[in-house]
Amino acid sequence: MQDSAPQTSSGPGPSEGDPSDNQRSVLGWFGRLTGAERHTWFASCGGLALDAMDTQAYALVIPSLIVALHLTTAQAGTFATAALVGSGIGGWLFGRLADVFGRVRMLQVAILVCALATFSSAFATSFWHLLIARSIQGIGYGGEAAVGAVLMSEVIRPALRGRVTASVQSGYAVGYAIAVAFMAIVFHLLPETLAWRVLFALGILPIFFLLYIRRCVPESPLYQRVKAKPAAGQHASSFGDIFRPPLLGRTVVATLLATAIFGAAYVQITWLPTYLRTGLHLNVTTTAGYLFLNILGSFVGPLILGPLSDKIGRRWSLILFLVSQAIAVGVYTLAPVTHNVVFFLGFLVGVLQGGLGSSMLPAYAEIFPTHARGHGQGFCLSVGRGLGSLVPTAVGVLAKTIPLGRAMGLCAIGSYVVAMIATSFFPETVGKNLQDS
Repeated sequence: MQDSAPQTSSGPGPSEGDPSDNQRSVLGWFGRLTGAERHTWFASCGGLALDAMDTQAYALVIPSLIVALHLTTAQAGTFATAALVGSGIGGWLFGRLADVFGRVRMLQVAILVCALATFSSAFATSFWHLLIARSIQGIGYGGEAAVGAVLMSEVIRPALRGRVTASVQSGYAVGYAIAVAFMAIVFHLLPETLAWRVLFALGILPIFFLLYIRRCVPESPLYQRVKAKPAAGQHASSFGDIFRPPLLGRTVVATLLATAIFGAAYVQITWLPTYLRTGLHLNVTTTAGYLFLNILGSFVGPLILGPLSDKIGRRWSLILFLVSQAIAVGVYTLAPVTHNVVFFLGFLVGVLQGGLGSSMLPAYAEIFPTHARGHGQGFCLSVGRGLGSLVPTAVGVLAKTIPLGRAMGLCAIGSYVVAMIATSFFPETVGKNLQDS
């Protein structure tokens, strides 16, 4: 099955907006991007960062919400579940809509949904108001992540696709940092009863980013060509395409891989703060420092994984990171180590975790044809998030009979083993032109 886009070269051509050789050497791969590629990168990375800012605002103000709205801890925890479920729905829904109505249009709609839902939370007076807003916000976030990744993959040339697309994942860490900075400022200037509402109100800021996308970011030329004139023998996009041969096998393997990678990541995200406090007996300040190093690692990881995957391939870079992460997590949670070693390992685990999360973005786009790319990638990542969210629950169940650290290590390492098995069936697609199916 062939898409109709022309052959894409593996290096930059002499197109308008192409930077000089001196600029390229200073800026690395970013300096090699054409104007259209650079605008697309800003749109995808900036959109993810701003939506991540909105997402993390909830986690940062949970103590304030419990007091202000008289919530139980169980109700507060429900917000996290609602966001994950919403993110899964949004990734699948917007991925499918992007195949029908276009990448850029659906990217804008997803960012708008996320921003409006977060802004509406500023006026919440009950648990149900926040739960609905949180669910809708998750839908917008999941949609933005899915559509942005597809758009990036179709615009960036094959030689740079891995490193450029993977780097977008670092935007999540940037958004998290922005949310923390806003929280520090707002809670310093205002009473707590008002501060959390102002923090949510700041969630409207991504709307202004839409002006940049609308003005500067063009639609994917590959999508436009396929939509306007499908290649010979290619049918219009159908909902069932990814569930039938020849795409069914790819859908199953990609979903299994996403489930394992997300499941292991959620173990760290959900239980690491508790493990540091109760398992390693660290105080709040020291715990915050350890978590900051972990977040910094998650920013650095995609910047390492991307170039590596372009050099040695998607499959081998995945295997390298999976094996390394299984060892690092095993030492981190199962071995008797000093606090200094844990401090270093926290950063390393963040690097590997961030890299693994970003590894799926270019790889998944390359295994589906253009007419089903949004739906296929959105479905696999979304279902993977949903099923992966069950792994932290398994940790909680095991922790009733064994130490928390051991439960975390066993569940995470088990997930990485499943991911390695799935990777062995994953097709190698590095350097692939996306008109090839």
